[in-house]
Amino acid sequence: MISPPSLKKGDTIGLVATARRISEQELAKAVSIIESRGYKVAKGKYLFASENQFAGTDEERTADFQQMIENPEVKAVFAVRGGYGSVRIVDKIDFRPLLKNPKWLAGYSDFTVFHNHLIAFGLQSLHATMPLNFTGNTPAALDSLFDVLEGLKPHYRFASHPLNRKGKAVGMMVGGNLSVLYSLLGSRSFPDTAGKILFLEDLDEYLYHIDRMMMALKRAGVFKNLAGLIIGGMTEMNDNIIPFGKTAEGIIRESVEEYNFPVAFGFPAGHQPDNRALIMGAEVRLKVDETGSILDFN
Repeated sequence: MISPPSLKKGDTIGLVATARRISEQELAKAVSIIESRGYKVAKGKYLFASENQFAGTDEERTADFQQMIENPEVKAVFAVRGGYGSVRIVDKIDFRPLLKNPKWLAGYSDFTVFHNHLIAFGLQSLHATMPLNFTGNTPAALDSLFDVLEGLKPHYRFASHPLNRKGKAVGMMVGGNLSVLYSLLGSRSFPDTAGKILFLEDLDEYLYHIDRMMMALKRAGVFKNLAGLIIGGMTEMNDNIIPFGKTAEGIIRESVEEYNFPVAFGFPAGHQPDNRALIMGAEVRLKVDETGSILDFN
């Protein structure tokens, strides 16, 4: 896998909106934060465009992203927010220039489309907080984003969880948002999970739909030869009047009960203030025991 080069102070970070629209006011503080870290900011031509809920038309969002990918002065590209819309443009974008001039593409949530699509190109990307969230992030979350951009490899230790399954695993990190990943089933953007370590998180889903998605992944063979599973935030879950009867974490644990790979719940990433950076496409080591879990990118 190709790992993009580290950034240096003074480098330019490009900002694009691949999904939901955003206003200049919503982004102003994040721009100041990026500049305070020692970087220049390049804004996409259509960054503040609007077409219904989208940040401009599919063609405008595609053009912005493509221009940032091809611009040699831009050393990393941040998606400014999630929502929905990335899947509408992923097949319109030519990622081949990144094979000659790789750069970090960073985001999470709806950006899961790109993380997993890039695996087939042999390109690593950065699952991390986005500018819209910067002001609400923990210092550790924000630092983790810039630490990876500057060449540091993450090493995370996180608390034990009663649903964990002990074990050790080594494999490539894939995954992201469960709902988005589920929507990629059967497409060329869905990763081969054999021997991989899968990360999942989600927001604002009904519990029965968490079960539906996990059953779909299971029936598609996604868990059959998995090396390990890491679960981040399952945030603001919903239930029906007649309760489903399990938490999101309980549903996930039940879905993989028949397998032997280690499972680690409670990783600090997802739709939450403490959203730590993960290098998608990187080889990682996972250890789960009675004291907690370790995820190492070194």
